Amino acid sequence: MKITHTARILGLLLLPLLLTSCTPASKMPIDAITLKALTNHIRTLASDKFGGRAPGTQGETLTVNYIVNEFQKAGLQPANGDKYTQAVPLTSVTVTNNPKLTFSGGQGADLQLSYPQQHVIWTRKQITHSTVKNSQLVFVGYGINAPERNWNDYAAVDVKGKTVVILVNDPGYASQNEALFNGNAMTYYGRWDYKFDEAARQGAKAAIIIHDTKPAAYPWSTVAASWTGPQFDLVRPNKGANLVALEGWIGKEHAAALFDKAGLDLNAMYAAAVRPGFKAVEMNVFASAEVKNTLSNIDSQNVAALIKGSESPDDVFIYMAHWDHIGTDSSKEGDNIYNGAKDNATGTAGLIEIAKAYAALPQPPKRSVMFLAVTAEEQGLLGSAYYAANPLYPLAKTIAGLNMDGLSHFGSASDVTLISKGFSELDKYIIKHAKDQYREVVADPKPEKGSFYRSDHFELSKMGVPMLYAKPGYNHRGKGKAYGLQKSAEYVSTNYHRPSDEYNSSWDLTGAIEDLQLYFVTGLDIVNSGDWPKWHEGSEFKAARNKQMAGK
Repeated sequence: MKITHTARILGLLLLPLLLTSCTPASKMPIDAITLKALTNHIRTLASDKFGGRAPGTQGETLTVNYIVNEFQKAGLQPANGDKYTQAVPLTSVTVTNNPKLTFSGGQGADLQLSYPQQHVIWTRKQITHSTVKNSQLVFVGYGINAPERNWNDYAAVDVKGKTVVILVNDPGYASQNEALFNGNAMTYYGRWDYKFDEAARQGAKAAIIIHDTKPAAYPWSTVAASWTGPQFDLVRPNKGANLVALEGWIGKEHAAALFDKAGLDLNAMYAAAVRPGFKAVEMNVFASAEVKNTLSNIDSQNVAALIKGSESPDDVFIYMAHWDHIGTDSSKEGDNIYNGAKDNATGTAGLIEIAKAYAALPQPPKRSVMFLAVTAEEQGLLGSAYYAANPLYPLAKTIAGLNMDGLSHFGSASDVTLISKGFSELDKYIIKHAKDQYREVVADPKPEKGSFYRSDHFELSKMGVPMLYAKPGYNHRGKGKAYGLQKSAEYVSTNYHRPSDEYNSSWDLTGAIEDLQLYFVTGLDIVNSGDWPKWHEGSEFKAARNKQMAGK
């Protein structure tokens, strides 16, 4: 077998071990990562038999058993005492009616939007019935309260008992002003979950976000697929009493009709909302809607396995990927299984393959390595949020981590995208080893999507743990960058969060293998270095880590 550049570099990393072991240098641990095995994992996890891997279904049982079995075959230890699983208590809330969203008052007849073509509404309250009746609308711009940026869209307005209408993303992206928020790069304030939570903190009765494909970074079909059907959340002791009664999205074209009804111009409101000092606008329109729910409680499962460190076993580096997807929509005719092949059977398969490489080391790494497959990412990063609140190893003893969410399916690239580039000292490790592969580490080319805040590493980052989040490169070796960008765009527009996200035998997974090799040697370097990488100055996560480490 031809030894790759990465394998040669790994030989240098492992030289002290190889000199004292019987492992021949031609047979490297990195050889445990194979195209055949990766393909088989993806094909199995994304098969119709697994039903789209939704939490609480037979698909979860099959998936968890599969991952546990693969970890056991590789010889990894259970990370939770004698168990490979960590129970994650979840509540499922499913809308059972076909809720109408009606706007009255203002000009002309009532405006009624249909579900889910024109609006999607739900409640995170863990109750069977939630209603909003004749609740006055208030346009609150981007719905942001950020004292450190001297920005408060809720200043001088009382929204208690009212329904707030909010723009997606944040003023920096909308204005393309680098001095405003983070300019083109979305901040956490641009995320839908922040906006709903801030509306609740302000006492609003309901919150509606205007969907706009470009700043949202996904089409309406993704909204309709993601926020209908069972909606999982961590079990809330107060059943979500502190949340708004209804949360939802409406399409931009229907929002324009709504603002016309209120005697307002939506484009003018967009322009006003990006200006510092924006004042919320009370609208002479009122919202009414009712959702009826069924509730069920389940224990879903994170899966966690361990390679014990030889020198500092209580210190741990985490590789993570989410195993779940959207499941099966029984109300949909035709292909109704959301197989989630790229999202995220690929990442889960990659997690297994990297674990095999660590298990093949001639001697254990100096510090421990955990392989964490988390549940309910598609429902709001719930499995990783639960782990962050209930870690199997103290977060102060967690060195750092690397998250995988969607591997390359279109071949080898001369670059690798680092979504977390510039956030922490972790960059230098992956940059060093990417050079060994004759690759360049590039920053997120579409920072307006806020990708850093949209996957599981974010929950650990919020708690202070430095995290790497890498994605496939775009500059295809041979076909160029335009080809890579085209393949990525095709996936998002055609397959992302749709039943068509299925394994395809035409996929070229050689780029995925190259990325997994890179992740392996990068993590191994960090683990054996003895370093404790830090967040860079200015990071919103640095204060949490400093406090964490002070109590270590």
